[in-house]
Amino acid sequence: MRLPKYLVRPLMAIAVSASAAGFSAHAQAVTAPLELVVLGSGGPGATGRAASSYLVLVDGTPRILVDAGPGAFARLGEAKLSLAKVDIVLLTHLHIDHAGELPGLFKARAVSSSDPIVFNVWGPEASLRKNHGAYFPSTSRFLHLLFGPKGAFAYLSDFSAPMTIQAHDLPGQANADANPHVIFKQDDLAITAIAGHHGDAPAVVYRMDHAGRSLTFSGDIDAQGLANLRSIAEGSNLLVFNCVVLDPPDSPPVLYTLHTPPHAIGQLAKQAGVKRLLLSHLSPLTDELRDVVLKSIRQNYAGPVSLAEDGMRVQP
Repeated sequence: MRLPKYLVRPLMAIAVSASAAGFSAHAQAVTAPLELVVLGSGGPGATGRAASSYLVLVDGTPRILVDAGPGAFARLGEAKLSLAKVDIVLLTHLHIDHAGELPGLFKARAVSSSDPIVFNVWGPEASLRKNHGAYFPSTSRFLHLLFGPKGAFAYLSDFSAPMTIQAHDLPGQANADANPHVIFKQDDLAITAIAGHHGDAPAVVYRMDHAGRSLTFSGDIDAQGLANLRSIAEGSNLLVFNCVVLDPPDSPPVLYTLHTPPHAIGQLAKQAGVKRLLLSHLSPLTDELRDVVLKSIRQNYAGPVSLAEDGMRVQP
């Protein structure tokens, strides 16, 4: 049956509109090369935020865990994301609010699949001198104490699936001669690292690049580590910068030996030419006075700045 002419044009318009809507929906469904899920945006205090932890999706698949602060386990469940393909763990340093949830997340990974698991874990080397500040084991020693044959959680090695942990210790104290170096390369995914500086705690800064997008994590970092951070973060699409203190003198003096104030964050972001800033590891003070923090950063950096929240998803 031939349709009357007065119905043809409206139906054609509807068909074109539906086709365009389908194309738009398809375009929106295109998987991002990298996506960041904030599992924890807070610090060591029990203030309602989980402590520092992030999950990075590569081509839509959760693949990389960056830090494992307390509370990340619950936030992972809320995000309804599987750990079944997570095989890379990057630890910025071994303070409890960055590594304390590792056993729980490893067990969650173990029960997510019955296939053998091989974890590649990178983190800082041991303290340079035991009598200089606090003592920190190397990442390999830390993992051995947790999951080794006589470790606290030795049972986990074959609890649900055979688990192998390959630990890699990285330089953790910034010096003038440090250069970013590639620690992992697979197809188009590259992860680079450089020593950071966080008082007496050995620390590492990480960057990942994939399909033309880049994401850098500062970790907790003080003034002595900023040159290294600047070199590895250059041109990053997204820089996740830990924001714990206000500009001097509005935070306790000792905290400036461990963290970077907002004014310096803005300076570094401008100098490194990063495209976007995400402030995380927020303290109650920086959370409460976020307008003050942003105003200080804006004195130097004109790009987009956001404050992290647990559960936030960001595409670099």
